Amino acid sequence: MGMNDRAHMKIAIVEDDEIQSRSLAKELGDNGFTVLQAFDGAEGLKLVERERPDLILLDILMPKMDGMEFLKRLRESSGGNDIPVIFLTVVKPDDDIIRKVAAYHPAFYLMKPDWRLEDIAAKVKEVLKIDGERT
Repeated sequence: MGMNDRAHMKIAIVEDDEIQSRSLAKELGDNGFTVLQAFDGAEGLKLVERERPDLILLDILMPKMDGMEFLKRLRESSGGNDIPVIFLTVVKPDDDIIRKVAAYHPAFYLMKPDWRLEDIAAKVKEVLKIDGERT
């Protein structure tokens, strides 16, 4: 899959921290993706139903509806059960959270303090099975 296909791939960022969301959106945009943003779980679900993104970057701690509830509802909705989800969170993944999350099949779990923007872009490409710039 080449660069041109990437522009048709939509990434939804569901994250209540606007600065974080904006920098992520810029990084993914610079990598050729179409980026959609929502700032809480409820807004995120509407966005996903409307836009059917190829992948969702999801924060766990958010107002109105947290990431766990978002994921649960996403998986119960028609068409939302096969969209890959990457959790972005500052929550240390204790066993309880991991068990709950695992039930709804997120793709990955990235700890916010540990990652850099380019790592996230690389992870998104990996999950969407996009390899280098040229194919």
